[in-house]
Amino acid sequence: MDLTKLKGHELIKGYENRDFSCREVTEAYLKNIKEKDEEINAYITITEELALENASKVDQKYENREHLGILAGIPTAIKDNVAVKDVRMTCASKMLENFISPYNSNVSEKILECDGVILGKVNMDEFAMGATTRTSYFGNTKNPLDTNLVPGGSSGGSAAAVASHEAAIAIGTDTGGSTRQPAGFCGIVGFKPTYGTVSRYGVSSMANTFDTVGTMGRDVEDAHLLMKSIAGRDLRDATSVKNDSIFDEINYENSNYLKEMKIAVPKEYLAMDLNSTVMNNYRETIEILKREGAKVEEVSLKSLEYTIQTYHILVNGEIASNLARFDSLRYGHRTNSEYYSYEEMFKKSRAEGFGEEVKKRIMVGTHILSLDLANEYYYKALKVRTMIKNEYEDIFKNFDLILSPTAPVLPFELNSDMKPVEIYQADLFTIPANMSGCPSICVPFKNSDFPTGIMFTASRFKDSKCIKAGVGFERSVK
Repeated sequence: MDLTKLKGHELIKGYENRDFSCREVTEAYLKNIKEKDEEINAYITITEELALENASKVDQKYENREHLGILAGIPTAIKDNVAVKDVRMTCASKMLENFISPYNSNVSEKILECDGVILGKVNMDEFAMGATTRTSYFGNTKNPLDTNLVPGGSSGGSAAAVASHEAAIAIGTDTGGSTRQPAGFCGIVGFKPTYGTVSRYGVSSMANTFDTVGTMGRDVEDAHLLMKSIAGRDLRDATSVKNDSIFDEINYENSNYLKEMKIAVPKEYLAMDLNSTVMNNYRETIEILKREGAKVEEVSLKSLEYTIQTYHILVNGEIASNLARFDSLRYGHRTNSEYYSYEEMFKKSRAEGFGEEVKKRIMVGTHILSLDLANEYYYKALKVRTMIKNEYEDIFKNFDLILSPTAPVLPFELNSDMKPVEIYQADLFTIPANMSGCPSICVPFKNSDFPTGIMFTASRFKDSKCIKAGVGFERSVK
């Protein structure tokens, strides 16, 4: 029996029935990593000792009939911009190549409290800037479904680890779709909750007002289980909130959740020149939802044309501000070449430590925030963000969910020479949920040669609607 084929919630049942031990499962996953990851390159750091130590503790708790957390014994991968105490945290950058985190993030703290088993830290686009996982200092991650393709990004290592059975579940972050888009590209589930649901304490910031911790699994139940373990108010993060919707009771065997749900389909999506497989799956999804009893209606989403431009103006401004902290004095890469002033050391270290995509975004963001341009670009973009948020809120007055493809394209070729604008377009459908702070879930649609992601987005603090729709859709296409 290949224990790595079992989903997280199936592993828990197996532990309870004493069918196998947590150590056996952990060793099976570590074996998978050693055999597969030279090709996939999902992991940056493997925490074998920590994983086996935690697995033995879980087995001892089962043996002693002690209280166990909801992740008891589930092998978990952590994106490498999330701190785990005494473990390297690189953000996939030369700048932090040798940085060891002195403390746990709220996320890793809660996973360990819930008896999860952390297998290691996984690859990503450098400082979470990208949609391909090709900007990592530690090399490209490959898509387990086809190793000639990218896994998406920026949480490509998280998605690839779950899809290749190198982890049962995984933590990602989602600033503009970075959990959902790679989940769609790799044929798994990716869930982004309402902004603030998960504390960002110990998570490296890219763009504070957009960044959200997300979860991945091979089905909706696993992604939801991981989210329940990490959600909650945290006084160390002023933006964290209490979100009871995450903890609503869900019957994962219920195939009737879609019945009577009111689902909005933006007519602008139907009129777009999408990849034919993506469009066919999207249209077929609409028919499936109708058959399942959902009330599907077309709506207009006029703000769509402003989404990507507005997002990049705001995010790059926040990037320029956030990454100023990497000064090579307190921590981070420091140049070995000669310098005669702090300013010279600062310039040389950052030039060497940051990759091209990161440097480009810092320069664009600094330019946007300059005194002459802030009013013309940044503050206008803030107003457009409010307009987008208001348009979504207006739709949710009459609908439970908005339906969209996760991405307008299939995964790119790993070695393709893509223009930045083409790569940015991959986040077209995912960005609005980050602009508005709404919860959103990607569920794979596998009735085609290559799976594509279908996305359900709900109003803020209505996360359970996403989960229920995901469960209903998942069961309807099994």
